[in-house]
Amino acid sequence: MCHVRTSWKKFVFGFFIGFLTTFFIVTFLKICCALESSKLWNPKPMPKPDNSSVSEELAHKVRVLCWVMTSPKYLKTRTIHVKYSWTRHCNISLFMSSTSSDSFPTIGLGTKEGRSQLYWKTIRAFQYIHKHYVNQADWFLKADDDSYIVMENLNLLLSNYTPDQPIYFGKLFKPFVKQGYMSGGAGYVLSKEALKRFVEGFHSGNCSHRSSVEDLELGHCMEIMGVAPVDTRDSKSRETFHPFTPEFHLTSHFEKNDLYLDYSNYPVVEMISLKKKRDSIMKSILPSSLMQIWGFPMFLYTKKL
Repeated sequence: MCHVRTSWKKFVFGFFIGFLTTFFIVTFLKICCALESSKLWNPKPMPKPDNSSVSEELAHKVRVLCWVMTSPKYLKTRTIHVKYSWTRHCNISLFMSSTSSDSFPTIGLGTKEGRSQLYWKTIRAFQYIHKHYVNQADWFLKADDDSYIVMENLNLLLSNYTPDQPIYFGKLFKPFVKQGYMSGGAGYVLSKEALKRFVEGFHSGNCSHRSSVEDLELGHCMEIMGVAPVDTRDSKSRETFHPFTPEFHLTSHFEKNDLYLDYSNYPVVEMISLKKKRDSIMKSILPSSLMQIWGFPMFLYTKKL
């Protein structure tokens, strides 16, 4: 009988100890989770690059409004990624479409969709920006919804100029317009003075919607209104605005009769021709997936990433 009582006491005592141990372990884990979720552990922030102060200073000094041409069908597949990536580095970012969307949001321009509407969209977008934002920025970037811009590089380029100059930037094509015109696919930037002259051109009747070819027609208007194209090549004569994907520019070969060679105002340097000399260096520095985006400093602009 005494043996049974002793065993029962041991069982109760062991159960009690086990319960307390489990209780304390569970409580400790809950506290740890709460501390981590509330960030009370205060982990150290990632160190900033050595030149981050330069880019931050330029971001305040060079005020860029970025507007992206899009359409309702691409908001969830293209534009959403642009919204949460490079446009966050713009001073102001706007998304222009045929119709407005309060949830995204987009600004409705009252146009139809399709390539035939590209220049109407561009005209009305710049008129809207001139009316509502002309004094809130100094430079006005137009880009497509399949574009990627390295804003730090763009800010550095623009810092060499003043917004009261009648100038605009981009990938310069040479046919049809005496001074050339900027490729629409590569995006382009208007100074504040260029924006004012563009809007005034339509107000005065000097510029008009002669065709739907957006970039060519805008180039005609720029020439009429005395807005000059800027040579946007870097110090090593490398292009900084690009109408195609990084992969295309890095690996493709243009035949002698290719229209791109005829259109480009400056000599086209094919990266594939330098591939054998640089392959070993590239692979030792960056993985190929990153190399396509970040491995080349001349890439101010890339498209369809």
